Amino acid sequence: MLHKGLRTFIIFSIIFTIILAGCSSNSSNKESNAASSVNASDTAAPANTAAEEKTLTISWPKDIGPLNPHQYAPNEFFAQGMYYEPLIDYGEGGKLVPKLAESWDVSEDGKTYTFHLRKNVKFTDGSDFTAEVVKKNFDTILANRDMHSWLGVISQIENTEVVDANTFKITLKSQYYPALQEFAVVRPLRFLGAAGFPDDGNTANGIKSPITTGPWVLSEYKKDEEAVFTRNDNYWGTKPNIDKLIVKVIPDPEARVLALEKGDIDLIYGEGVISLDAFVNLRDSGKFETAVSDPLASRAIIVNTTKGPFADLNVRLALQHAVNKQALVDGVTNGVEKAADTIIAPNFPYANVGLKPYDYNLETAKSLLDQAGWKLPEGKSIREKNGQPLEIELVYMGDDEVEKPMATAIQSDLKQIGINVKLTGLERQLRNKRMEAADSDLLFWSTYGAPYDPHNFVSTNYEPGYGIFEAQQGLPMANELHQQMKDVLLTTDEAKRQELYTSIFTTLHDQAVYLPISYLTSIAVYPKYVTGLKFPAHRDETPFDTLDIQK
Repeated sequence: MLHKGLRTFIIFSIIFTIILAGCSSNSSNKESNAASSVNASDTAAPANTAAEEKTLTISWPKDIGPLNPHQYAPNEFFAQGMYYEPLIDYGEGGKLVPKLAESWDVSEDGKTYTFHLRKNVKFTDGSDFTAEVVKKNFDTILANRDMHSWLGVISQIENTEVVDANTFKITLKSQYYPALQEFAVVRPLRFLGAAGFPDDGNTANGIKSPITTGPWVLSEYKKDEEAVFTRNDNYWGTKPNIDKLIVKVIPDPEARVLALEKGDIDLIYGEGVISLDAFVNLRDSGKFETAVSDPLASRAIIVNTTKGPFADLNVRLALQHAVNKQALVDGVTNGVEKAADTIIAPNFPYANVGLKPYDYNLETAKSLLDQAGWKLPEGKSIREKNGQPLEIELVYMGDDEVEKPMATAIQSDLKQIGINVKLTGLERQLRNKRMEAADSDLLFWSTYGAPYDPHNFVSTNYEPGYGIFEAQQGLPMANELHQQMKDVLLTTDEAKRQELYTSIFTTLHDQAVYLPISYLTSIAVYPKYVTGLKFPAHRDETPFDTLDIQK
C-alpha cells in the first residue's frame, strides 16, 4: 500500500499542475547554483558554426529549474523529459520500447526484472553509462522513498543489484505488472551521470551539474529568462535535426502569442500554454501550422453513488443522457478537445473494450427520472420526490477557465430535465478536501494520462483516501469491483489482465460512476518553416528531437 497522504499530495499537486503547464516556481539557491554550473568541461559542444546552425526558439511559462532528474518543483516536467533518459520508453499505443535498456527479462513469479543495458553509451562528461551508475541513481531515489512513494513501483522495490557492467537487476516485494510502465515516467526514474551527484550522494539536496546521456546539452542558462540547449553530437541514438533549442521564459499567455506573431519564437507547444480561443485564432489566421494531439487524459465528473439522488442508477443514467458533451467541447474549447465517451480513451492500453456510448437524449433522461420516482409537478420546473425537490451540487475549480463555463453549461442542460444544480467554485486546496471527503454530488476531475493510466486510474479507485473509492460505495458490486482493481495490478497473465480491465471498465460504464466530458490534448502552433512535428505518446515528453527548420 502506498503512503496515502504523500501520494495524494503528489497526484493533486503534480497532475493538475501539469494541465496548467508547469510546477511551482519556488527554487532553492543550491539547486539554482547546480544548474548554473554547467560549463564546457561537463558537456559536449556541437561542431556547427553559428552560420550553419538550425535554431528553434520556444516559450515556456516558467524557468526550467535546476534539471535535477530526481526532484519535483521547481524542476519542469518538459525539461526533465527532454533532457534525461529512462531505461524503457513509452511508445505509440502504450507499447514499451527499449531506451537505455536494450532488453529486459521478467522472472516467472513477476518479481525480478533484469535489464540488459545499452553498450557504448556515454554521459555528456565522457563517462560511461553502466550498471554501477544505474544503481547509484536508484540508491538516491530509494533513500528518499517517501518523496517518491506516489509511484507504485518505488514502494515495491526490495533490492537492486549490479550483475555486471551492462546488467542491472531489480527485485520487487510482490508482483506489480505496471512496474515496466512506471520505469518510463519522467521523474524520478531517470539517470544522472556520477559526477553530477552532490558529495553526500543524495540528490534530494541538489546536484552539481546536469550530466545526461540524452540528445541535448544545457550550454547557457539565465534563471527566469532563458535556457539554451545544444545538440549532443556524441549522443548514442538518433541525433536531433536542429542544432540549438532556446527556451524563453514568457509567463503571460498573451505575450507568448505576440512573441510567435512577431517571430521571436518558433513554436508554442503543450497543455494550457495559451487559451484555446487564442489557439483557434492562430489556426484560423492561415499564418501558422497547428496541430492537436491524440487524447492524453480525460476530463470527467465523479458521480457520488453513496448519497443523494445519484445513489439511484436511473438518476446516474439520466445524467449521462442529459449533458450535451458535443456542445460543451464546441462552445467552451472551440472544438479543440474532443467529446469523451469513456473514462479512459480507447487509445490507452487495455481500454479499447467496445463500450457503447451514451447518446444525448433528453427524452430518455426524463423517462429515467420518472422511473426513479422524480416527477415534474404541474406548473413547476424542478422535479420532486416525496415532497423534496431534485437539487444537486456540482463542485469545480473556481479559477479554471474551462471547468467554470462547462459547469454553467451543465447546469443549463440539467435544468431542461428538471434538475436544479448549485455550482460551487473552489480553490484547489478546498476542492481537494471536498473530493477526499466525497462531499459533493458531482465533482470535476481528470485522469492522469500516459504513461500513468490505466493502472494509476484503478489504484486511486480502490484505495481509500482520494474520495473516489468513497464515492463508489453505493454500488452493489463495489467490493467485487475494487478487488478486481487490486487483482489487475498483480496478475502476470496478459489475457487475464485484459479480462479484468474489460470487466472493470464495463462496470464503471454501465453503473455510470463517471460522466466523461472530453479528452485533454496538447496543442502546437508554429510557422510553416518548422517541420517534423510528431506528438509523443507520453504526456510529459516533447517533440523537439524530431523537429526541423526548413527556411
